Amino acid sequence: MPEVTYMNPGGIADPSPSGFTAVVKAGNTVYIAGMVAQDENGNVVGAGDAEEQTRQIWRNIGVAVQAAGGSLADIVKTTTYVTGIEHGAAVRKVRGELFASNPPTSTLLVVSELANPAYVVEIESIAVIG
Repeated sequence: MPEVTYMNPGGIADPSPSGFTAVVKAGNTVYIAGMVAQDENGNVVGAGDAEEQTRQIWRNIGVAVQAAGGSLADIVKTTTYVTGIEHGAAVRKVRGELFASNPPTSTLLVVSELANPAYVVEIESIAVIG
């Protein structure tokens, strides 16, 4: 069995009061919990603005994957939740800027709501490092 490390890195909001871990590294695979548009103090960033939220979410994912020893280039899979199909364009725009070549696989789901009504996007991801 590979070594498993549980992490709640600084630079993103601490999820432990909600009962989960932000990052789990199992061997060279990194699982990053669904990230929302929060700054490191847990404040909402870009309430209702899908593009601004997506940019903050990718900043958070970057912090998370770096804590595990990788970078955004190591992301191989994402699942994105949006509260309306109209938010998909903003998500694709930001992802296209970050991953001009070799974009990760991606699934987009439209959901009725997220944990806080101010959030319109949530992204979970998987990275393979090394």
